[in-house]
Amino acid sequence: MTILSFFARASRAFNGCPASSKLLVLCTLSSGGLVAYSESQADVSKTSVQINEKDRKKKRVVVLGTGWAGISFLKDLDVSTHDVQVVSPRNYFAFTPLLPSVTCGTVEARSIVESVRNIIKKRNGEIRFWEAECMKIDAANKKILCRSTVDNKLVGNEEFSLEYDYLVIAVGAQVNTFNTPGVLENCHFLKEVEDAQKIRRSVIDCFEKAVLPGLSEEERRINLHFVIVGGGPTGVEFAAELHDYVQEDLVNLYPTVKDLVKITVIQSGDHILNMFDERISSFAEEKFCRDGIEVQTGCRVISVSDKELTMKLKSKGEIYSIPHGLVVWSTGVQTRPVVKDFMGQIGQANRRVLATDEWLRVKGCEDVYALGDCATIDQRKIMEDIATIFRAADKDNSGTLIIKEFKDVIDDILERYPQVEHYLRSKHLSDVTDLLKDPEGNDRNEVDIEGFKLALSHVDSQTKNLPATAQVAAQQGAYLSKCFNRRQQCEDNPEGPRRFRGSGRHQFHPFRYKHLGQFAPLGGEQAAAELPGDWVSIGHSTQWLWYSVYASKQVSWRTRVLVVSDWTRRFIFGRDSSRI
Repeated sequence: MTILSFFARASRAFNGCPASSKLLVLCTLSSGGLVAYSESQADVSKTSVQINEKDRKKKRVVVLGTGWAGISFLKDLDVSTHDVQVVSPRNYFAFTPLLPSVTCGTVEARSIVESVRNIIKKRNGEIRFWEAECMKIDAANKKILCRSTVDNKLVGNEEFSLEYDYLVIAVGAQVNTFNTPGVLENCHFLKEVEDAQKIRRSVIDCFEKAVLPGLSEEERRINLHFVIVGGGPTGVEFAAELHDYVQEDLVNLYPTVKDLVKITVIQSGDHILNMFDERISSFAEEKFCRDGIEVQTGCRVISVSDKELTMKLKSKGEIYSIPHGLVVWSTGVQTRPVVKDFMGQIGQANRRVLATDEWLRVKGCEDVYALGDCATIDQRKIMEDIATIFRAADKDNSGTLIIKEFKDVIDDILERYPQVEHYLRSKHLSDVTDLLKDPEGNDRNEVDIEGFKLALSHVDSQTKNLPATAQVAAQQGAYLSKCFNRRQQCEDNPEGPRRFRGSGRHQFHPFRYKHLGQFAPLGGEQAAAELPGDWVSIGHSTQWLWYSVYASKQVSWRTRVLVVSDWTRRFIFGRDSSRI
């Protein structure tokens, strides 16, 4: 074994070294042959330097966050060509669409989370993870300052800094309270796994308190009044889950108060689920009415105390209060402080959300990208480039465009300015050239610059911001990882649309969101779905479609098995009401 080890070491040292630097001594012995290899110390140092230089060639990529955007980016990134470090205060990924199910024990919290280290260890290369929170981004020096979130009683420094070549910001957003007095102190949120676990314990506390002897019926009613502020998908799904939990499980455990439970949904708009198709919104309101869930629309909450919630009825201007046992606040998101501070450094202090271009690059800062809820794509307006588009299409410099010239740049226009396609769809136009028709709808053989501006003058009205959903964040993460993986290739052969301002083409195709549909579980084993192609599905079959889609979208086979087993357990044994 000693001789074999020697030969192995000699072979490794021999490979890849110049012949002139080797001294080979061959000795023949009676028992066999022996090869001895000797190399100068200078060549050993040279090899070591070459390895270090190879490591230094890797670009340092720092990723902030382990949510949908961050994990999607890491799963597809080629880490063999990047030095990747991940910073997040949570060492797990959570399947957030199932958080409402966690609040009522339909699914256990650990069934929807996967350790980040389990995810990154499967990659072909090393990804380093630090459980810490980014406190500040130093854009000028390409550095971030972090603070550990681990128990501060342990020894060692809590703060450290990391340098980067590329920074990917995917920290998500925080709950937007709209500065409403008392919300932070007296409301529950539903943004993190810890929030769902806290709500689950509080629901049981409300029932346990309500059945204690010595309470009046009015006090029991107040303790069992559950208020949800916000009629979006999260608020509606929680209300539906809570209703099922009460009717299927808790009324059997707390029979003396089963008729005192009340669930109220407060929505500032005219309808709940107003981002869905009108048919879904109407069905949800009708079903909630049948189930006894009160829906109050057109109401704005102006304060929350530990005993009551005060709101204003928009139509009449009346202000009134309602008592509550538990309030869940689900009204949207806002920018995190670290991102807000970063925006001030790069000239975006007056914006509400961090702005990126169509390639997810942060505007005003090189080599920084932002994904998911923490950023929004600032889509370029076509009217800003209308003159340069006209000049690029007018190849003969005649001052007019013929249909053929316009068709030559149509593909680049549609890719660079997606609002053109949305405008065509909204006007039921089958072809882009229909935009060049005269006001009477007649075909024109050519159009001048003023006519071209007039034809496209209303296109930018169809510019739309992407919703802050897991679906958008996941697609952005996957898109950006492909850009990183193809960076060298696309530097030599750009694949993007034509640069109307300048020469050549953009390095990459811009990000395009593909809407795959959205679900709204409504309780009672019924759900509503808005599917691609303006399809709407409502009912029991849609609930089973929801089960299959959410099971398939789990991040690992472990969580997939756990979630399906939790659903099966609930069907057989019901939900667990233990306060743990």
